[in-house]
Amino acid sequence: MTGMAVDDTAEAISRGPVGRTRLFFARHWHRGAPGQPTPAWALRFCYGMWLTAFVFKLLGSSWDMSWHFRWLRDDLAPPHLINTVGTVIIVVLVAIHSYTGLGCDRGSLRLMQAGLAVFLIAAPLDVINHRVNGLDLTAWSPSHMMLYLGTGIMQAGVLLGWLRLSPPGRFRTGVLLALWAFFLENTFFPNGQQEYGILGLRSWERGTPEAEPTLLSFAAQQIGHPVDRAAVMHFTMPIPDWVYLVWGVGVSALILALARRTVGLRWTALIVTAAYVAYRCVMWPLLLGLNFPVSTVPFYLLAVGLAVDLAYRTPRPALSGAILVTALGYGAFWLQSQLRPLLLGDSQTESAPPAAYWTAAVTAAGLFALWALTQPAKTWWAQRIHAL
Repeated sequence: MTGMAVDDTAEAISRGPVGRTRLFFARHWHRGAPGQPTPAWALRFCYGMWLTAFVFKLLGSSWDMSWHFRWLRDDLAPPHLINTVGTVIIVVLVAIHSYTGLGCDRGSLRLMQAGLAVFLIAAPLDVINHRVNGLDLTAWSPSHMMLYLGTGIMQAGVLLGWLRLSPPGRFRTGVLLALWAFFLENTFFPNGQQEYGILGLRSWERGTPEAEPTLLSFAAQQIGHPVDRAAVMHFTMPIPDWVYLVWGVGVSALILALARRTVGLRWTALIVTAAYVAYRCVMWPLLLGLNFPVSTVPFYLLAVGLAVDLAYRTPRPALSGAILVTALGYGAFWLQSQLRPLLLGDSQTESAPPAAYWTAAVTAAGLFALWALTQPAKTWWAQRIHAL
């Protein structure tokens, strides 16, 4: 296959990142069309840098979400700077792919370029939005959604490139699982609004608000209120309750179904969700130790991942998947929401954000319809990508 990894030299193996970078530019920095045969070490090094970039963006975005539930000011905030490191690495990687044609084919390169373009357009639009309208208090704003969209398109390009060019083996599978975990995190990220928001609201109700006074005053001024519960609700919980589970269960399940199809391991979906939930469990005490707001952790996603894997062991995965995901996902969320009254009684905190359970029917119907379309969509997508 065009663009598959080829043997080059064992010299690179003993070099560190700086040495490998120098070796790459010394031997392979020349213009080429997408799909150039890529040395195996260079392919691994390149996609290792993609993973590094996503780690920086992950850490920056996680801290940024918590930051905005505490501080009003965010110019040159440390989370933004960490995120920017990841973005700079990505810009360099896309430039290298585009110039050399190495480590990608035409379809994956176009997705990387398109995703980067959307992200770089969204970033200044988000800054302008903040300058004109003040601080954007929701993760679901248009400019923020463009940032997630751009990142998701980039990640799709990286997934496609690695899937097509990497040789079979455990290393290939491990990188695919990591990339799908990053993709799940980026898509699930807006739900953090409710996960941080509900604990922010409860902290205000306890009389120990996590947000600084200037942030609470700003949120109140946006709706012409004093700093009261309505103003804090406007800041912390502006999203309707029905959104949370539709996105957290339904959309997450579709991503996990795609991961299961591309990776092929029996417990792919559960592994991907476990990696994401484990990351959230690690970030929770780190943020708490830094005296930043924390969120509820979406443990119920483990049930969603399990349901997706079980569905692929049945003759009709779309139908069984819609039933299993909805039943296990919503059921696990309900159990998680009961942890606070069971363990902490009447304490003014929560183990899960509020959600609308009537959306189970909508989620099940949407999952079945979209899951059933995955094979025709896969065929159409393959034809489109091949034509790029």
